[in-house]
Amino acid sequence: MKGAAAVAMVVVAGCLLAAAAVSVVDGAVTCGDVDASLLPCVAYLTGKAAAPSGDCCAGVRHLRTLPVGTAERRFACDCVKKAAARFKGLNGDAIRDLPAKCAAPLPFPLSLDFDCNTIP
Repeated sequence: MKGAAAVAMVVVAGCLLAAAAVSVVDGAVTCGDVDASLLPCVAYLTGKAAAPSGDCCAGVRHLRTLPVGTAERRFACDCVKKAAARFKGLNGDAIRDLPAKCAAPLPFPLSLDFDCNTIP
């Protein structure tokens, strides 16, 4: 069963990267950047890990540096929501609390139902 889970994660990662290749705003932030930053957090966000890993928090810190303007912040927020929609069993509280758990506040909230168009 572990082998099937590993294959599934590789397939998901590949899909995330393929989808990201076509999603770009002004050539700066891509959904691939966002996905790669947050992929190590899936175990924590689905309850399979009690705390975010070091790689997860490094990804959150990296994500914090990517969007520089309003359009990029909104785009990155949309990428987070699109990525989250691909995974079943995500814990909304864990998603919301992830930046604080990693001591890396983001320029937009992490939430499954946040309206990214309200980001200034």
